[in-house]
Amino acid sequence: MTNTAGMLIDSHCHLDYYDDTELAAVLTRAAAAGVGEVVSIGTTLAQSQALLLRARAHANVWCTVGVHPHHAAEASQAAPKAIAVFAADPKVIGIGETGLDWFYKEPAREIQEKSFRAHIRAAHKAGLPLAIHARSADADIERVLRDSLEELGPFDFLLHCFSSSRHLAEFAITHGGYVSFSGILTFPKSGELREIARDLPAERLLVETDAPYLAPVPVRGQRNEPAFVAHTAAVLARIRGLDPDVLARITTANFRRLFRKAACAS
Repeated sequence: MTNTAGMLIDSHCHLDYYDDTELAAVLTRAAAAGVGEVVSIGTTLAQSQALLLRARAHANVWCTVGVHPHHAAEASQAAPKAIAVFAADPKVIGIGETGLDWFYKEPAREIQEKSFRAHIRAAHKAGLPLAIHARSADADIERVLRDSLEELGPFDFLLHCFSSSRHLAEFAITHGGYVSFSGILTFPKSGELREIARDLPAERLLVETDAPYLAPVPVRGQRNEPAFVAHTAAVLARIRGLDPDVLARITTANFRRLFRKAACAS
């Protein structure tokens, strides 16, 4: 699938799953599919450092820094300071991914929430957008965001790989957030999710792969990679009644509005 007029951006992927030899081919295939830039996401502090080195080696790769909720128990008291140091780098355009995941019992909920709140404060202080992971925790994601917005004032955030409720999506939009859709949008049983994607304001939509996970139809079951975001974008364009090139231009403009450091460097 190629896209010659409208450039797409994979706003959330995990390039650390590809070795150096694979990465060159992955980025080449992405460019051929019309995916001009990718954001590789931090999940631990050590991994975030490695991502930064890779991002510096590729002009079209950005990164974020953060501790995934699955690793929240590993975050030290020094994590916020370390995040702040990373955030100053030109290649670091966001904080996260962070959030809450109640699907599994570990780490404990209070540990995840403490980490989530620390990331919010770090993102607010750095003036960078926050990439939020929300799984089976909609009410608590909303509660923490509401508390933080009341305490800190507005800050930029993105609900990544969105598969939550319409209510959470609308809460995010109302409070200045963005919503990113992954390959889940293309799955046969995702009719309700497609309805949400159809109805949200166009100026708050992004697309992503969350690669190497969640490959979209028609490549479902394969290892996902940034090139495949074109399939998700095509479905999003179809359900919104848009030409794919128009959808690409919209989501890329939204990306630049949210990730301002990337926009300034482009």
